[in-house]
Amino acid sequence: MGVLKDLIRYDRRFLMGFVLCILVFLTFPISLFSPYDQAARRVVPPNLAPSWEYPLGTNALGQDIAWNLVFALRNSLIIGLLAAVLSRVMATLIGLISGYLGGLTDRIVSTITDSFIVIPRLPILVFLSFVMRGRLGTIGIALLLAFLDWAWPSKRYRSQVLSLREREFTETALFSGMSTFSVVTREHLPFLVPYIMADVISGFLWAMGMEITLSVLGLTSLSIPTIGTMIYWANYYQAMLRGTWWWIGPPVVASIATVIALYLLSVSLSEFLDPRTRLKRIKTRAETS
Repeated sequence: MGVLKDLIRYDRRFLMGFVLCILVFLTFPISLFSPYDQAARRVVPPNLAPSWEYPLGTNALGQDIAWNLVFALRNSLIIGLLAAVLSRVMATLIGLISGYLGGLTDRIVSTITDSFIVIPRLPILVFLSFVMRGRLGTIGIALLLAFLDWAWPSKRYRSQVLSLREREFTETALFSGMSTFSVVTREHLPFLVPYIMADVISGFLWAMGMEITLSVLGLTSLSIPTIGTMIYWANYYQAMLRGTWWWIGPPVVASIATVIALYLLSVSLSEFLDPRTRLKRIKTRAETS
């Protein structure tokens, strides 16, 4: 909590990103009060401009765009969170095991990891989504994205563990009788937590971007509202050509706001974790006090 207070107090970028994230994540509780089901259609008059009754208007599918956006943003956030968390859990486990054990285990794991790094992820995502077209729901997309996004962070965590393995406190822990599992989880993992936290944000941004890409191409379950499927249906019914800007505008603005919020948090956390900037902050505080 002390770190959070310092970031909010001294870093305006973090404060702005934090406030935007709170507004974005409010879609979770708000969606519980929706008068419509997330997949419901023909529940309101179609193609109405924004008004007091329908603040963001309605679309050609007979949906209230405001409530549709709430569901879409919520589902996109769920996909991003699941994909980012699952991929970083995989990356952390593999990085810890590979970096600490070394030897043959490290060579085998590194070979597999390098194979995942060099393969082009977007073509594979498009191919797999095409094969499972229409059957990729929220959980399916998240699992697919997580499966293809663990390799790069795993290499970074492995390099950290390789350095930690040579430290004196590791030898002290081994001599004290701690098991390999205890050394890795109690001594090494805490050093990785700040980097994992910052890395989850980048994974979240990548997952959201890939979900939007796949949905706009029509390769996901189009009955589930997400930011990508909202844009898909708006393009399908030619919202821009018909002048119904209120259909395609909200998901685009929402996705941009989410990206900006997460980017600000990522930059702020990266600088906060950098030892050089940390020393500057300590020096500045000492001078001001």
